[in-house]
Amino acid sequence: MSWFKRRKDKKDPTRPGPAEGQDQSPEEEDSGPDQEPPIDLEAEPETEPQIEPVPEPSLETGPELQADLEAQGETPPEEPEPAGGDQGRRGIFGRFRRGLSKTRQGLKHQIDALFSGRAQVDEDLLEELEELLITADLGIEAATSLLEELRQKIRKGRLTDPDQVKAALKESFLEMLRSVRTGDQEPVQGLEVVLVVGVNGVGKTTTIGKLAHLWIKEGRKVLLAAGDTFRAAAGEQLEIWAERVGADIVRLQPGADPSAVVFDALDAALARKMDLVLVDTAGRLHTKVNLMEELKKIRRVMDRKIPGAPHQTLLVLDATTGQNAISQARLFNEATPLTGLVLTKLDGTAKGGIVAAVSNLIGQPVRYVGLGEQMEDLREFDPEAFVEAVL
Repeated sequence: MSWFKRRKDKKDPTRPGPAEGQDQSPEEEDSGPDQEPPIDLEAEPETEPQIEPVPEPSLETGPELQADLEAQGETPPEEPEPAGGDQGRRGIFGRFRRGLSKTRQGLKHQIDALFSGRAQVDEDLLEELEELLITADLGIEAATSLLEELRQKIRKGRLTDPDQVKAALKESFLEMLRSVRTGDQEPVQGLEVVLVVGVNGVGKTTTIGKLAHLWIKEGRKVLLAAGDTFRAAAGEQLEIWAERVGADIVRLQPGADPSAVVFDALDAALARKMDLVLVDTAGRLHTKVNLMEELKKIRRVMDRKIPGAPHQTLLVLDATTGQNAISQARLFNEATPLTGLVLTKLDGTAKGGIVAAVSNLIGQPVRYVGLGEQMEDLREFDPEAFVEAVL
């Protein structure tokens, strides 16, 4: 029996509702459980999405752009770096724990409160746990799957008390994240091309700059392609990032054909013997159809110039947008085959379930997560560290 059917058939006025400030449970929504929240690719924020503040005074950004850049930023972790720096697995756990402190305070503390004082496992406990997971942006399908797995273990007598249920939930959540991991990317012989897609406002340009910084630190020569010619400030922002991290850049005038930018960028990268090209793309065109057709055209140009390109296609999502991010993942995955996800502003949400929800939806792993506003705060995603940090 589905969670919604059980809740409809069983109303207990004495049971408390969601905590103050917690999202409504799905049965209270007017739209019903099967209706997805709308996604509007055409809507832009009142102010254009900007990259995080650029502290170097030597960069000539201009007063208007500089003001916009200073308005952008993510919530920095409150806990300080430990003395001596992080090393190895312990360091990875520590970084995720600090960056996900808000998620931990939301999800883990709610689960602890739910199990507190319970002496036995009953259906009421499981129903409330399922509701909690859904409101944590895990999604109906994933939450139902997790709870059904717990019920089967309870029927077999493997789980007899709440502490065992909590431990089993943690194990099942980790297995869900591991199940869509496709392993490390195969090494690319020659020039590697990475296409970055996503709607406006998710931090796509900032993410490209941070990715470039990450790969330049590994000793790779990186070139940025300013393929977002639709948004006036996008090329200038990417140029600031290129100067900041020490990458090359190819950009044309605003309004130019994005495919022409990509073609010129690949030409330049081959001539300069670069290792990797990061391609920015528009997050909005006149219609959704135009946006997706433009991405398909860019891919065709890449493949003609360098057979097999793009070698990676990363979708950038804002973790704080919840179910709307899931809708975006579905739409982009239909238009262009994705190889991975980047979740920005994960440190700014208390709902960590979005990580598993979007990953399971498209069958591709979350590869990078944004855990703060600094360049070093874009981290490779580690399922074990994530689950340890939030549960």
